[in-house]
This record gives sequence, structure tokens and C-alpha cells, in this order.
Amino acid sequence: MGLAEVRNYLSQWGRDKDILEFQVSSATVELAAQALNTQPERIAKTLSFRGPDGPLLIVAAGHVRIDNKKFREAFGFKGSMLTPEEAESLIGHRVGGICPFGVKEAVRTYLDVSLREFDIVFPACGSSNSAIAMSPDELFEVSRAQGWVDVGKG
Repeated sequence: MGLAEVRNYLSQWGRDKDILEFQVSSATVELAAQALNTQPERIAKTLSFRGPDGPLLIVAAGHVRIDNKKFREAFGFKGSMLTPEEAESLIGHRVGGICPFGVKEAVRTYLDVSLREFDIVFPACGSSNSAIAMSPDELFEVSRAQGWVDVGKG
């Protein structure tokens, strides 16, 4: 999967033409913030975890780190991040472009409450040089998130 699949996925909401593509890498929070000329906090980073019932994604504000205790309380197991190889095979996107759009069917997505601090956030779109602007509520709908969680530190 990748940008083409995400573009197709986002067409269901009429958002396929809103994808921003860059001549530079946006594979990390810092690089994405530079490419978008915005604060790193506004980057909606997608973290992939191994779960007992399959992979899950947590989308959080760019400055947030996962609090292991909160993660365990929210999900009932210790959070263990997928390797790059596992992420690509289980999620469907490569590290640097992992996003909650157009993922494999077994993947569950949750949004961290840290995203609610902002009116607009920027998740990736399946490649290491793309993003899209969305409100947190729109991101919740379009990602088909299972729910809001509070698993961030601070």
C-alpha cells in the first residue's frame, strides 16, 4: 500500500485531492513540521503496536510520548511497537508513511486526546513525503477510529 491506496481510500470522503505532497521527506515529526511550515505538535503521528488481537494504531500529537502505564490501563496489555518489517506487512504502510488511512482490515485505530488541542492536525498519507490537513473530529471519522484514548505522557 502507499500513497495511491490512501488517495483511493480518501476519495470516499472527497478528500483525495487534498493530499499534500512534498519535494522533501516528511518521514519524521520534525521533517513533516518543516515541510508543512508548522509546529511539530500539529503533526498527527501514527504509532503501530502489537496487540493480542492484532495490530493497533495510536494517532497522537507530534510532541506526545506514550505513557506505558496509561497504555496498559487503556488496552489491558503492555505496548510493544511493531518493527518496520512487521508494520509494513501488518499495517500496510512503510515506516515514515504510516497513517490510519487505507490500512489492512484487522488493524484497529485509536486517537489520543492530545490531538484535541488543535483545530487542524496533519497525518501522513501512506508515503514519506505526504500529509493532509484535518480537524481531529474529521480524522476520527475518516480513520474509522475505535475511540479516543489518553495514553500520552504529560
